[in-house]
Amino acid sequence: MSKNFRTFNLAVNFYKQSLCQKLPAILRSQLTRAASSIALNLAEARGRHGLKDQLRFFHIAMGSVRECQAILTLADLTQTPAWLTLDALAAHLYNLIKNAK
Repeated sequence: MSKNFRTFNLAVNFYKQSLCQKLPAILRSQLTRAASSIALNLAEARGRHGLKDQLRFFHIAMGSVRECQAILTLADLTQTPAWLTLDALAAHLYNLIKNAK
């Protein structure tokens, strides 16, 4: 993946941060899956040539961002570096979607 794809790099950073969060096992597993889904869907979108296909994967990634936000909120982890990274990631992804339309 391109080092210039900042949104993907943020997703990878968030995934790494998500592995360090102290959560109940069920939430940890869900957070790990959702965090990896963000990066994987961004990579999938990057490999697509049609705008409609790219947007579909961007929207799926945004759904996973929202899922991660809900998990961190449930765990009362909204004042953490991981939350800040996730917030920046959401903003980048929102702009990707908005500018692609």
